[in-house]
Amino acid sequence: MRGRTYSGAVPVANLFPLLEPLLPRVSKPIQYVGGELNARVKDWDAVAVHWALMYPDAYEVGLPNQGTQILYEVINERDDALAERTYAVWPDLERLLREHGISQFTVDAHRPVGAFDLLGVSFPTELGYTNLLTALDLAAIPLHASDRDGSHPIVVAGGHCSFNPEPIADFVDAVVLGDGEQVVGAITDVVRQAKQDGASREETLLRLATSAGVYVPRFYDVRYRDDGQIAAVSPNREAVPARVAKHTVMNLDEWPYPKTPLVPLAESVHERMSVEIFRGCTRGCRFCQAGMITRPVRERSIAGIGEMVAQGLCATGFEEVGLLSLSSADHSEIGEITRQLADRYEDARVSLSLPSTRVDAFNIDLANELSRNGRRSGLTFAPEGGSERLRRVINKMVSKQDLIRTVSTAYAHGWRQVKLYFMCGLPTETDEDVLEIAAMAHDVIRAGREASGSRDIRCTVSIGAFVPKPHTPFQWAAQSDPQTVDDRLRMLREAINADRSLGRNVGMRYHDGEPSLIEGLLSRGDRRVGAVIEAVWRDGGRFDGWREHFCYERWTRCAAEVFADQQVDLAWFTTRERDADEVLPWDHLDSGLDKQWLWDDWQDALGEFEQDDCRWTPCFDCGVCSNLGTDIQMGPTGGSLAPAPPPGRSLLPLATRP
Repeated sequence: MRGRTYSGAVPVANLFPLLEPLLPRVSKPIQYVGGELNARVKDWDAVAVHWALMYPDAYEVGLPNQGTQILYEVINERDDALAERTYAVWPDLERLLREHGISQFTVDAHRPVGAFDLLGVSFPTELGYTNLLTALDLAAIPLHASDRDGSHPIVVAGGHCSFNPEPIADFVDAVVLGDGEQVVGAITDVVRQAKQDGASREETLLRLATSAGVYVPRFYDVRYRDDGQIAAVSPNREAVPARVAKHTVMNLDEWPYPKTPLVPLAESVHERMSVEIFRGCTRGCRFCQAGMITRPVRERSIAGIGEMVAQGLCATGFEEVGLLSLSSADHSEIGEITRQLADRYEDARVSLSLPSTRVDAFNIDLANELSRNGRRSGLTFAPEGGSERLRRVINKMVSKQDLIRTVSTAYAHGWRQVKLYFMCGLPTETDEDVLEIAAMAHDVIRAGREASGSRDIRCTVSIGAFVPKPHTPFQWAAQSDPQTVDDRLRMLREAINADRSLGRNVGMRYHDGEPSLIEGLLSRGDRRVGAVIEAVWRDGGRFDGWREHFCYERWTRCAAEVFADQQVDLAWFTTRERDADEVLPWDHLDSGLDKQWLWDDWQDALGEFEQDDCRWTPCFDCGVCSNLGTDIQMGPTGGSLAPAPPPGRSLLPLATRP
């Protein structure tokens, strides 16, 4: 592997001499140069295992990604391994790379990606799948895992999309479910030993599947019924497990990464130093895959957060600290965290920020601490559903009165901008539910004017189309078709603008229904969808997560061609509601959530029944804690995990349960 060359006589060591003359001919050439503050370049021959880590989107989106930065540091801290980064190249550079026979490269040492032992790809969204195929092809790695041999990297997928990797099962060799900090070390150990033993590719993958807790799609066969549904997914090797479980890091303080975050050379979507203050969420929003698959809640301590912030600011020079999680204001000591950080960095004028805040977790003291050392920007809340009824369906327990009271308090204390996030196309949604978004926005403007005594206030309504996701109660739901979503969004815009005196203070941003339908195909598809992805890519599909590159006609045409002689089509995967006893493509992948519990919660959603947050109430037995053998207890000083014997947990098919 070390002796291979690319493009004739290009050494493994460095492709930059060939790349550099091309950079003046592409947009944003700085994104391909590397050399960022805190980047690492290690001696290739001094380590046994070589990782290329890919974020399958543009540099400006991929560089700030916490997951990739964490793995980059964790691997590079090892004496026996190195990690370098690669990102999706824009079509202008792709064309030039093909013309000049230059491989997909890393930005750290500009080494060809095909020279590495492992290519780790983190998928935050399914619309990045075509970018993976571009990178594989540019790296001279066969698209199909079955065509690769010992000279090719082992392609490992991770990220939230890995909880249903079946649409890309043909293209990846292995899949990691859940947290990567620990398992990346186990994978490195297995590959290092396999190289020492001279093990074949097949043997190496078998070791990963049996000793590292990694899902290897080739070791599982899928059988289909005559009606197109899955009959079974079964291991084809005796040693591999019937179900593959996710990995969970239980003590975040033991993994204080990234310690030295990367500082981008080019403009990026987030230019701040970020700390994940806790992982997981038990709010139980039924649409939220991230909240479901990252359970249980694990808080980082105040001391741990403080140390990470101090080290990160010293290493980067950033002037903003993002306190990240799925619902950061839910940290049991968020008030004390923000107060201490604001006190410590008041003279340095380092500002603090949170992601969107739950209405029922917001208070003015918290907001004042966040804005104390920086400019007072807008506040962001996510009611998600327009009507009270719909919020019961999705288990977003926020009333309109709560929202009006909260924004009134904010406007009274000097804020002038509020952003509200909603979704369109949620299960059971009606036109009337969507129209209530307009009424809510108008009420927010009225309340703001009254509370502030000013007419110079703004409310921005941001709306995305709902996509049902695996391992959520809505995994059985039918997805709304794009026409329904777009019609409701047009109707909503008209309703907002109907009252000109209020509507002119309300901005509206939205995502069309067409990309969301394709995301739905990729989210809940099975292995048959892989042929559609490949067809779209061969037809020119790139950067499908970007509006200017996405082509709905291309996806629908390719899907129709691929599914022409099959029992399934695009609608079968998207706008069809699933039954209780249907085998879902991801049923053999264990997120820790009990399938029966998810089904029961789906029925509660249809009955408009809310579920409380189990951090503060008795356990609802979703399966996660019993699966981990833990019992979560929250106290006034944060979370602790006390061992407890796991209760029995049934894995019987739903239809056979009493």
